[in-house]
Amino acid sequence: MALDFNGRVAIVTGAGGGLGRAHALALAARGARVVVNDLGGALDGTGGSATAADRVVEEIRAAGGEAIANGASVTDFAAVQGMVQQAMDTWGRIDVLVSNAGILRDKTFAKMDLADFRQVLDVHLMGGVHCCKALWPIMNAQKYGRIVLTTSSSGLYGNFGQTNYGAAKLALVGLMQTLALEGAKNDIRVNCLAPTAVTRMTESLLPQDMLKAFGPEAVVPAMLVLASEQAPTRTTLCAGAGGFEAANITLTHGVYIGTAADAPEQLLARLGEVRERRGEMVPGSGAEQGTNELRLLREGR
Repeated sequence: MALDFNGRVAIVTGAGGGLGRAHALALAARGARVVVNDLGGALDGTGGSATAADRVVEEIRAAGGEAIANGASVTDFAAVQGMVQQAMDTWGRIDVLVSNAGILRDKTFAKMDLADFRQVLDVHLMGGVHCCKALWPIMNAQKYGRIVLTTSSSGLYGNFGQTNYGAAKLALVGLMQTLALEGAKNDIRVNCLAPTAVTRMTESLLPQDMLKAFGPEAVVPAMLVLASEQAPTRTTLCAGAGGFEAANITLTHGVYIGTAADAPEQLLARLGEVRERRGEMVPGSGAEQGTNELRLLREGR
């Protein structure tokens, strides 16, 4: 089944280069009309220029597609609202959001200034929140929406020197979990994409023999699936070099210990059982933790 975006309108943030550019070009090639958003700043988020977004718009138009440029910072909610209004004024609807804008300010936690921690959270987490909040009434009203939030293995699994980036990226998974539940009744599907790709943000982190294999284009198929009419919801797809995986936050079967005075000692002694992954589950909502604990209580008495 071919993925077709004809008649759809997509916003791609951070689309002036790297992954965002690849996403915007791919959506346009399959018929979407695209808002190419990029602040045009440096890798650490400083500065700004409309040139990067304009170049991508020119590429899309040269290939016969439709696109407009936008230079809003995703950290500025009013500017994001303006971007959404620009899309509505131009095309009258918004079907897809690919929240991709990001910056890096890597340091070990011991050496990191809190301002750098906060700025990375503002761009990645609050940038995603701002875009979702501005789009939410529109997608609810039209009873259709596809949101792709860009997470990272740094958030899912940790990465030395990236406490700020990792915290922001895992927070986006939490945002996805609840937005997907709240959007389900109006066919708003919310997913996360964890890419491994050589971009301006990662080219210095990967060895030379990986640079070609891990081009941004290798991540695009996962984005297209998550942005499509046939998309799942509450799914975190990982993609890189032609390989695709799914990441899940799971809950082990657990054990019943009770609340006696020696419960901490019993828990320590049985921690291996508690952490045993055979039979683990992917909860449908946060309430299922309590449901599982109630089961353990009933079975343990």
